[in-house]
Amino acid sequence: MHTPVLLEESLNWLNLRPDGVYVDATLGLGGHTAAIAARLANGIVIGCDRDPDSIELARANTALWAERIRYCQAKFSELSSTLPALGYTQVDGILADLGVSRVQLTQPERGFSLMADGPLDMRMDRSQPVTAADYVNHMAEKALSDLIFQLGEERRSRRIARAIVRARPIRSTLHLAEVVESAVPRTGRIHPATRVFLALRRAVNQEQEELEALLQAAPALVKPGGRIVVISFMSIEDRTVKQAFQALARQGRARILTKHVITPSEGEVQQNPASRSAKLRALEMT
Repeated sequence: MHTPVLLEESLNWLNLRPDGVYVDATLGLGGHTAAIAARLANGIVIGCDRDPDSIELARANTALWAERIRYCQAKFSELSSTLPALGYTQVDGILADLGVSRVQLTQPERGFSLMADGPLDMRMDRSQPVTAADYVNHMAEKALSDLIFQLGEERRSRRIARAIVRARPIRSTLHLAEVVESAVPRTGRIHPATRVFLALRRAVNQEQEELEALLQAAPALVKPGGRIVVISFMSIEDRTVKQAFQALARQGRARILTKHVITPSEGEVQQNPASRSAKLRALEMT
């Protein structure tokens, strides 16, 4: 079983009740969902994901607790309609881990990784029409530069966008990685195309818009005394969560539980280096 990031911290801040109803809005491989279900008696955890492949893997990984789990395919922006359709107008807590699934990253045919060659896809839900190749090969240079800068926080975006446009058509993930590296050579351990891939993935899946939709919908979906817990991995995501939580607190609708952001322990980072940039924030509805 995949061990999710900040697992114990997530469960503690959710303040689980044995008979509660909880939503794991990012089911992934089912790690958080399984851990929540294991702590329930007659409660339910609703595991949602936009990727049907992830849902099938999670079903297998969480089979031991299946009677306490409801699986559903849904984006953040669909939760307001999905939960009532399942019979729940309000729940006791919502958890969202904004990291990309390890399965998506390790399957070259999904196009998420720059470590193996594959198509420029990056769709979490492969039924949607737009892929990373559409952005890379058809977007105007300035728009592509702005996308890489804003969604990937890549300061060298102009030089990168210029190189991409000149090298078109970009054929695959490794081709794109090579083009970026030729424009901005590697200076450290992190591949220079890392933030470019991140920006494209976020654009293809409208991740910023979906996060904002979640933060807008979640307060009405959580009962008074219930909790919203979000784990982010980018400063732009953490800033979005922080500002949304602060706005709810100012309105008197919620109480911020994490005065300071929660980060992984040194031990967790050593065991799982991918957790190093994780930040957790928690809120209680009033």
